[in-house]
Amino acid sequence: MKELRERLQAEGVHTLVAQFTDVHGVAKGKYVPLAHLESLLAEGAGFAGPSIWGTGLPRTGPRSEYYGRGQPETARALPWMPGYARIVCDGFVAGEPFDACPRQVLKRQVAKLAERGWTLRTGIEPEFFLLRRTADGIAPADAQDALDKPSYDLKTLPRQAAFLHELSEALTACGLDVFQVDHEDAHGQYELNFHHAEALQSADHLMLFKMAAQALAERHGSVFSMMPKPFANQPGSGMHFHVSLWAGGDCVFADRQQPLSTLAGHFIAGVLAHSAALCALAAPTVNSYKRLVVGESLSGTSWAPAYVAHGPNNRTALVRTLGGRFEWRVPDASANPYLATAALIAAGLDGIARELDPGPACTEDLFQLSLAQIRERGIGLLPQSLGEAVNALEADEVIRGALGETLSAEFIRLKRAEWTEYARHVSGWEIARYASAF
Repeated sequence: MKELRERLQAEGVHTLVAQFTDVHGVAKGKYVPLAHLESLLAEGAGFAGPSIWGTGLPRTGPRSEYYGRGQPETARALPWMPGYARIVCDGFVAGEPFDACPRQVLKRQVAKLAERGWTLRTGIEPEFFLLRRTADGIAPADAQDALDKPSYDLKTLPRQAAFLHELSEALTACGLDVFQVDHEDAHGQYELNFHHAEALQSADHLMLFKMAAQALAERHGSVFSMMPKPFANQPGSGMHFHVSLWAGGDCVFADRQQPLSTLAGHFIAGVLAHSAALCALAAPTVNSYKRLVVGESLSGTSWAPAYVAHGPNNRTALVRTLGGRFEWRVPDASANPYLATAALIAAGLDGIARELDPGPACTEDLFQLSLAQIRERGIGLLPQSLGEAVNALEADEVIRGALGETLSAEFIRLKRAEWTEYARHVSGWEIARYASAF
């Protein structure tokens, strides 16, 4: 405690950003003077529980208070906010770990791995848009970013170099190992990569990335967006997970005789078996399903999976297998990293427990096959709407069990309401198509 306070004081910190994550994957919190560090670590900062999405807490009584208890190992000074340090908080209610806190949900699954002597490492790859607001809505922040195929374009990157450099430097100063930045497939779309870490730390890093990117983009007059698909005629933003399982210093997904071990195959089979329910957490918005489309996308190019398959270095499959790890390609930029990771672990452990077979590897370009050819190969489809994915989650006892009764009920309630509101909304497209058609 004393060492942490002295370190933060030496770094010029006067205020702590006590940050937790709500069910939607949004950073929430309070400012706490450094003088109250001990209280933040011991009791936590208090919040009105019903004011936080996804808690299901009552308005009255001892369980109406939500406390964010700071985790000292996460304290980092924020370069873009001199004098402030972010400290990640776990949710507590009535003095006990709160079962519906997303970080606590992930910690429960991490503990199940630890019982077997395992740790999961993830490398999360966030794609995002830099936008500007216009009279008609939004547009890419860079008005000159208009190539037919802008992937890896080096003419566009220099125009955003100041923002991208500041973001990389800020994250590096916070302990993340940023190793590459590029322009992605859509206008105004970028990806920043930082190295893999233990699952809980990796999710913490992703939240820090979002906080930094939002603040720095705002200073540059841009809107940082992790909306999955803001433009119908452009590819959407994924948030792929590279996943490996470790026992001490040994990767248990690795095998000297083949790219992946038998254990890895069982884990992947669990991910495939629970893919529909996982979709609700990895692609949790109405907009998500304009990225996960079966058939030809309006954007032409799409790297978003729609088919329940795995294959060696196959980016058209739900799971892309690589040496000693796999890439889970379903998650999009709106996913809550704690909930998506927790559900992934639960699915993988179920696959291991039941020794599930992932089936034959797919080496074909699935985007080139017709729906009839997909069916002939016995390949399943991912849900094609949020409503369908939420129904699958409700029916999946393994994934709901991992989330816990409170959070699964709240998530399902909120997402059903989101889907219903969208389904009942009368859009401009409908007016244009139907108002005078009949």
